[in-house]
Amino acid sequence: MKSADSLKEIYHSKLSPALLSLESKRKEVVKRFLLSVFILLLAAASFILGQGNSWAFVSGFAIAILAFVSFWSAIRKHDSYKQAFKNNVVRKIIECIDPDWQYQPESCISTDEYVESGLFPRRWDRYNGDDLISGVIDKTDFRLSELHTQYKTVSVDSKGRRSEHWHTIFKGLFVHADFNKEIKGETFVLPDLAERLFGKWGQKLQRDASRGQLIKLENNEFEKYFVVYSDDQVEARYILTPKIMEAILNIRKRFNTEIYLSFVGSRVFVAMSFTKDLFEPRLYRSGVRYSDIEQMYYQFNTISVIINEMNLNTRIWTKE
Repeated sequence: MKSADSLKEIYHSKLSPALLSLESKRKEVVKRFLLSVFILLLAAASFILGQGNSWAFVSGFAIAILAFVSFWSAIRKHDSYKQAFKNNVVRKIIECIDPDWQYQPESCISTDEYVESGLFPRRWDRYNGDDLISGVIDKTDFRLSELHTQYKTVSVDSKGRRSEHWHTIFKGLFVHADFNKEIKGETFVLPDLAERLFGKWGQKLQRDASRGQLIKLENNEFEKYFVVYSDDQVEARYILTPKIMEAILNIRKRFNTEIYLSFVGSRVFVAMSFTKDLFEPRLYRSGVRYSDIEQMYYQFNTISVIINEMNLNTRIWTKE
């Protein structure tokens, strides 16, 4: 794995020229979108100012069609720009971390893997993701991708009109890695929102029979941020050693976001919430910035932090 210093060298020698060549594509996309908005405003003006005038209505309708075509063209250009960015920039950043990692920009963690984790049992109506990376760090294999799952609700107003509403179940980075031990039960480490919001009163809201027993641990700081459930109390304590709890706390502090973990089979699943897309190019500002590349590098390097913090490469246990 290359250092951050190597990233600067690669940025100046390879990434910066690639970004500069993509800059014209980015500007073209922005121009197309702005032109589309301008044409749409013209169409609206034609409809408003030409009320009662059939010619104004026809011309407004024609301009609206032109705006639609312009928007469609801008979206196509934007998709082409994103694809070029991922192939010419993102792929090189990943190679800088480890050239043996596999990158599939249009793939994501499978629904089977998502379900296996047990982290988000709610049924989804939309399942989207991209930027799948798989590889091995020392002895530990892993897979990660961005993921966004949603469920739909439908409301009906007093006039019988139906409206669809989409709600996020999870949006962020979803990771799973070899835990180097075959686990018989299932253990879940989830954000303890109840206790943080309501203090000791929130402890009464923590019980969740569907996830097994509520496990109380001796690390007060860990208990402040996380709630643990397991169908095997002894195994849960065997998994969540003081060192592992400290590692989970360090990961949370480092990325300053909510973290969900499960230990199932021989895998550890980690879901980290992020509200924005992590590996997409910025559209309305220059993409030729080292700070953006550096941030992306550290986000991709999340898996290394997880594996190293949790000491997954140390084969203390052997799989049965």
